[in-house]
Amino acid sequence: MRCLSAGETLVVASHNPGKVREIEDLVRPFGLSAVSASTLDLPEPEETGATFAENAVIKAQAAAVAANLPALADDSGLEVDVLEGAPGIRSARWAGPDKDFAVAMQRVWDEVARCDGASGQNLRANFTCALCIGWPDERGHTFEGKVFGRLVWPPRGDKGFGYDPMFAPDGHLVTFGEMEPQKKHAMSHRAIAFARFVDAYLTTR
Repeated sequence: MRCLSAGETLVVASHNPGKVREIEDLVRPFGLSAVSASTLDLPEPEETGATFAENAVIKAQAAAVAANLPALADDSGLEVDVLEGAPGIRSARWAGPDKDFAVAMQRVWDEVARCDGASGQNLRANFTCALCIGWPDERGHTFEGKVFGRLVWPPRGDKGFGYDPMFAPDGHLVTFGEMEPQKKHAMSHRAIAFARFVDAYLTTR
C-alpha cells in the first residue's frame, strides 16, 4: 500500500475555503504540503454519485489526474432524521449558486417545521464525511466518519462554516459554529474520517 510522508505535496480537492482550511489543519502535523484545487485553478467535477463516498472518489480522482499529484477529497453534509436524511449529499446545493448557507440553514429549519419537528422532539441530526485519497494512476480509497447531535435554532457562532452554527454535537451545549477549531477538529465527522485515513496512509517518518 502506498503511504504519504513528510515533504510530499497533497492536493486538497475542494473549492470550499472552510473545508480546505480544516483539512490543511489536519494534515499539517504530518509535514505534508497542502495545496487547494482552487489555488491550482482545477475545474470542479460534476458530483454524480449517489453517496458521499462516490462523490468523494469522483473529486479525488479528478484532482489527482489534473494535478498529477495525490489528492484528498471530502464529501460531507448534514443529515436530518425527520427529513429522512436530507439535505444529505445535496447539502451544498441547498445553499444555492452563491453558496449562501444562511439560506440553506433557513431552508432546513423551514422543512423541519413543516414536518412538525420544530417542537424540539424531532431535531436529531448528524454530519457525515467521506474522505477519499486518490492518485493519478489509482482509484481512491474512502474513509467515513459521522458525528451525531441535534439542530439548534436560531444558528449560533461564526467559527465554523456551512451548517455548523445550527448543529450541536451530543454532550455539548455549544454549536460547531461556537466551538474553538481545535476542539471541533478533535471530534468532528471530518476528524473521525481523517483518523481512519491516517491509520492507513500517513507515516510520521
